[in-house]
Amino acid sequence: MAAIQSVASQSPLTSWPLRPFRQPHHSASGAALVGGGSRPQPGEITLAHHGVLFLDELPEFDRKVLEVLREPLESGHIVIARARDRVRFPARFQLVAAMNPCPCGYLGEPSGRCRCSTDQILRYRNKLSGPLLDRIDLHLTVAREITSLNPGPQTGDDTASAAVLVAQARQRQHTRQGCANAFLDMPGLRKHCPLLADDEAWLETACERLTLSLRAAHRLLKVARTLADLEQVAAIARHHLAEALQYRPASN
Repeated sequence: MAAIQSVASQSPLTSWPLRPFRQPHHSASGAALVGGGSRPQPGEITLAHHGVLFLDELPEFDRKVLEVLREPLESGHIVIARARDRVRFPARFQLVAAMNPCPCGYLGEPSGRCRCSTDQILRYRNKLSGPLLDRIDLHLTVAREITSLNPGPQTGDDTASAAVLVAQARQRQHTRQGCANAFLDMPGLRKHCPLLADDEAWLETACERLTLSLRAAHRLLKVARTLADLEQVAAIARHHLAEALQYRPASN
């Protein structure tokens, strides 16, 4: 990471050893996001290597810019070719993105303030391609919080306790297979994510009904493996698969 920041002409040790967090504006060009220029320089996805790339207002990014993310999300690197140069930059980042449910942002609110038509909502959401959404493992809908200047005590795990669970699950993965679940290849997936015959048939049927791609099914299996690791259990169970399916919207 220090070498990447050095190439990008930034002070290499300003936040060392913290993982990078990059938050480019939605007006960012393709070169700014993935790298480029007459003398190729790393872009935001490389500056986010081994860290987080946060894209707020996701549909407001140029669609062509977002489509360039598809390959590095799979391969973990980006290759920039020029007439005299061909440069390969690392880009193994965690993508976190946010968007409104509709153009006005009020869809689903009890107040009924949303006045967006069905066509407007579809056009807004169709700014994101299916192949790009296919590469995002967790899709969550977050309801608007109630305005309260003095909120009551929160239920569930706090950030500190959740961080401990995540660290334990990650250590469990590295002990078992030498890498995080997200980086499992097909042989690793078969070895470390076995299912009972009934559960495998159930998952195949669910994927067919939701018209999920094979890529989505493999990613879903990795999520289920992670849910099992968070529970500190050795085998993937039916409820892990069901929860992983809830995070994966059906294909249009």
